[in-house]
Amino acid sequence: MPSVLHALMRPLLFSFDPETAHQWAITALRKVPLPLATPDDPRLAVSAFGLAFPNPLGLAAGFDKNGEVADEILRLGFGFTDVGTITPLPQQGNPRPRLFRLTRDQAVINRLGFPSQGHAAVHARLAARGNRPGIVGVNLGANKDSRNRVDDYACGIAAFADVADYFTINISSPNTPGLRDLQRAGALDDLLARVLAARDKASEVFARRPVLLKIAPDLTLAELDEIVKCARSRQIDGLIVSNTTIARPASLNDPAAAEQGGLSGRPLFLPSTRMLAHAHLRVDNQFPLIGAGGVDSPETALAKIEAGASLVQFYSSLIFKGPWLASTINSGLVHLLAQKSYPRLVDATGAAAADWASGKLNADNFR
Repeated sequence: MPSVLHALMRPLLFSFDPETAHQWAITALRKVPLPLATPDDPRLAVSAFGLAFPNPLGLAAGFDKNGEVADEILRLGFGFTDVGTITPLPQQGNPRPRLFRLTRDQAVINRLGFPSQGHAAVHARLAARGNRPGIVGVNLGANKDSRNRVDDYACGIAAFADVADYFTINISSPNTPGLRDLQRAGALDDLLARVLAARDKASEVFARRPVLLKIAPDLTLAELDEIVKCARSRQIDGLIVSNTTIARPASLNDPAAAEQGGLSGRPLFLPSTRMLAHAHLRVDNQFPLIGAGGVDSPETALAKIEAGASLVQFYSSLIFKGPWLASTINSGLVHLLAQKSYPRLVDATGAAAADWASGKLNADNFR
């Protein structure tokens, strides 16, 4: 029934520009009563970063930018959700139009530029959740006109330490000029030192919050080596691989592919999964990874796990497949575990990392 309802509603939603449709989705989640999420199969449970996830599926940052519907998202079957990206001060982001559907390619291009209501407004909303269950992470960014972007990230740790279950440091969006430069070794080391110092100071009052770093899929392997080396040296809690890509695969068919911005959705699956596998092999089990990019089915979710992820995130596929996709993927994962003789999902982590990294596996194996 949910899939039928989405099929009926999709033409109406697609008749509006993507940002208007997105706001309608947020409003609907706030106002339409949702059933309680069904209990997760215990075989899907994951322990990572010191947190107990009921299932491996997370909603990636970008949907709930201002923390308006965190609890509603969890009721859709997600095991966790990323709120944000949040900047210290409110900002409008880039001029509209800045969000584009590539329907033929099951993809999205965005050049949003971190539109955000700012720390104070989002913190008030998350604080109002009280002690409701569910894992809610806070995805931190920097203001476009900030004089010191490292300060912006450290400030975010201090601002949300009492309400975040974990933090994501987003330095890999392609839509804020110069932001990706923070992935370079010297700048990254300084950033992580400052962020982790802020986390440790906050831990004197609040519980210790895991800090994750979200990286781009467009890195060279030499650049990835430097990031992993720095991450291991600074002992961060994990990596998210990956953000959107500035590349444009030759396979794209939609005219909107010519738009500037970060590409997400199905075409991101191959490059992000290969980068994930390379990261897994370099991390050497020092910390867990979250795989993001092109997840739209049980098969692609399990492929991320086998490439080295402990957890997975997605967002763009909801636009094309509907809000109940997480529940569908969770059900499908249980069947796939049985087919592949994995007693639990965690037993699949990294099982095919070498094959992904070498190119032996590709996107055609999962479509």
